[in-house]
Amino acid sequence: MKNRPLSLSLLIAGMSFGTAWAVRGQFGHEQGAAWAGAIGGLAIVLLSKRQDWYAKAFQLTLASAMGWGVGGIISYGKVVGYARGLDFGNVYYGLVKLFVIGGLFGLLGGGLFGLTLASSRAKPVNWPQLLVEMTAGAIIFYYFLIEEMGWLMTPPRSEAWATCFGITIALFWHMIRHKQYAAIRVAIMAGFGAGFGFAFGNFLQVMGHTYGIKFNFWNVMEYSIGFFGGIGMAYGTFTAKWEAGETDSNRNSLIAPLLLLSLLIPLIVWDQSFETERLTEIFQTANPMVNTALTVKNVQWITFLLAIAFGGCWLYYHLKTRSMQFTLSSDSLYTYFLTYFGMYIIYSILITGAFMSFYRIEQYLYICNFLVVAFTIKKLTPAFTDRGLNSNRWTVNFLFALAFLAILTALAISSHGELHGALVRFE
Repeated sequence: MKNRPLSLSLLIAGMSFGTAWAVRGQFGHEQGAAWAGAIGGLAIVLLSKRQDWYAKAFQLTLASAMGWGVGGIISYGKVVGYARGLDFGNVYYGLVKLFVIGGLFGLLGGGLFGLTLASSRAKPVNWPQLLVEMTAGAIIFYYFLIEEMGWLMTPPRSEAWATCFGITIALFWHMIRHKQYAAIRVAIMAGFGAGFGFAFGNFLQVMGHTYGIKFNFWNVMEYSIGFFGGIGMAYGTFTAKWEAGETDSNRNSLIAPLLLLSLLIPLIVWDQSFETERLTEIFQTANPMVNTALTVKNVQWITFLLAIAFGGCWLYYHLKTRSMQFTLSSDSLYTYFLTYFGMYIIYSILITGAFMSFYRIEQYLYICNFLVVAFTIKKLTPAFTDRGLNSNRWTVNFLFALAFLAILTALAISSHGELHGALVRFE
């Protein structure tokens, strides 16, 4: 019974992140991952019930968005294809590389989120120094691994995974030097969860296609990385030791996070996703009888005005006060979370044409997940514990994960013949 509040909190964090990451599948790239990462980070803040975390909620949300968003540069389409093959070597390679790619998402998202949790006015993180170090790490490791060593993961596609790997190494070196052990724990747990979720989700996708289940199993894979990544980041957060921080917020410190989260990310998603050609093709498939041109124009305007209205209202709400120091309440953050999360789901329903056809049933499952999260997230309070760093256990768990992926590989290749989209990495 003592673990029940923690378990339920982890479940809600996983559902929040999983749903957001599944929505992200409609938008992709860095901006889609950033929006999903923001929702997952804010869900953990709301679950914590800590006023000192509420005070920097938008900085935490932005840190999670930036960390998970950076991973959006990684190409993984071919890796998914390797895991759909017929021989053990290629399929195992595909699942392990999905574990690596998902792990990089989580390591970066969890690491930056954890560092922001640990930062305070008394002991601030030196963000400019960290940014320089991560930039240098990205350049050095990409050149060494790709240009010098030729370690290509998905030729001839982008090898930006090496850039993210370099950023991750620099981030961990910074955390180790500055003894940010709690942040390290969050990063490791988030990385392990997201890595496992990505590989396991792809296995579920293969099984779904093998048995002819009529469902969007690509979306299942996306939900899986978010669900397990969210659980991992929340677990790392709730089982680490954090110093108490300030409970008031500085008005000026909210300007940049609010601008980026509430206005810039939604507008970039709108600009990159709601193109006329794409919407026309989708809507004609969803309902050939509809006036496609008019529907496209209406959807484009609705989503644009929604982004402007959302960003403008929240900027005004939080910055209208003349007081430089004020307190952010759980109610206002809860409302922001619901509207930010809800707008992402609305964008997904509009861009898929699910509002005029039931051909994308997973879109309505997002609403079910959203309602469960909305009705429970304020009622849960996890019990914080300090479980420290345990490298021996992590090593054993990592080896166990590799063995488990080998079992999944054996099950996958024995269950199907040639699958559409299967690729070969090694002849």
